Amino acid sequence: MASKKIKISLSVLTAVTIILLLGAVLERQKIERFMLVQSLFSGADHVEHFRTIAHSFPVHVIAAPAHPLAFEAGTPLTLPVSFVYQGKTRNTAEFLNQTDTTGLLVLKDAQLVYENYWRGNDVNTHWISFSLCKSFISALVGIAVSDGAIHSIDDPVTNYVPELRGSAYDGVRIKDILQMSSGASWNEDYSDWNSDINRFGRAFAFGGSFDDFVRTLKREHTPGTFNRYNSMDTQVLGLLLRHVTGRPVSEYLAEKLWLPLGMESGAEWMTDDAGSEFAAGGLNATLRDYARLGELYRNNGNWHGRQIVDANWVHASITPDAPHLQPGTRKNADSSFGYGLQWWVPDNRGEFTGIGIYNQFIYVSANRHLVIAKTSANHNYGTSNGESSDHEEEHMALFKAIEAAAEKLN
Repeated sequence: MASKKIKISLSVLTAVTIILLLGAVLERQKIERFMLVQSLFSGADHVEHFRTIAHSFPVHVIAAPAHPLAFEAGTPLTLPVSFVYQGKTRNTAEFLNQTDTTGLLVLKDAQLVYENYWRGNDVNTHWISFSLCKSFISALVGIAVSDGAIHSIDDPVTNYVPELRGSAYDGVRIKDILQMSSGASWNEDYSDWNSDINRFGRAFAFGGSFDDFVRTLKREHTPGTFNRYNSMDTQVLGLLLRHVTGRPVSEYLAEKLWLPLGMESGAEWMTDDAGSEFAAGGLNATLRDYARLGELYRNNGNWHGRQIVDANWVHASITPDAPHLQPGTRKNADSSFGYGLQWWVPDNRGEFTGIGIYNQFIYVSANRHLVIAKTSANHNYGTSNGESSDHEEEHMALFKAIEAAAEKLN
């Protein structure tokens, strides 16, 4: 009997030890995540972090399609040696190095004409999307409308997500949320410790609920009157998709986009500890698969004869349709770029782009049958609150130079 009690005691002790060790590991992971999040806008080199970040957070895995569709090879493109920005000539190679570029891909007439990788990345590297993810979310909302899961984007979001009643999003049209015009307060100054984006980052690091965080925001403007870039607007769209589809966003993405587009690789979507996707920026995928979304939108939502996203939705997504959304400096916006439905519109010349922090891009020039995808880890990003460190406008100048070079391939 004594030996039995000893065995039981040892079993209990072993179990307790395992639980304590597991708890210690989990706490260490959260501390490591916190340290990573807090170092994001410090000027540190994050190349290794960005290609392995999905290992540090809970994720939903998106499987690679059984029959991927490879891009057809086209006439090779030579990048322009230089480009002009604000009247000054910039060396292309130096700029790519300065912004810690890890991948650059160009499609011309649906053909792969340029692809290159740096800093240890290659065609199989999964890289965090950051806000490129927002454009995927927009496509999924459009598909949900076509499927009848959402009656109209003129409906208040609280018709579908009742737990947002009493929050900054109470009664706000889905369209205003898509256009980053929800009226909710938001400070996305990465250099400010107390900004909303940094508060959210700390909550993310420790596994806090994204849904709960959204409900902490206050109303700042009348909805539909001011274009304020607000990552929580996209979180609300992710919450909306979960409600109307009854499924995780990543599962809906797999069915509605990943499989139909014949993505070449799988992907991971980072979540909070409750399993809710980081809709505003948690997708991790390859450069080629990011480029596919641009190619889909270049073709008005049609993919090899199949209409994946409604053409009217694509048009609305890239068309600023109110004064506060038009390109150019204006009092009723916090950016000089125009805005559609989770897509940026830099000017009125037909180009549109998805943009993620640290210089992630899906750039589309439909008029010139061109798509450019770029991944980067610009170590200066966010160290000041402006173009001098972020280089987003300068990238537009580079992409236009690439457009001009690609025109000569014809």
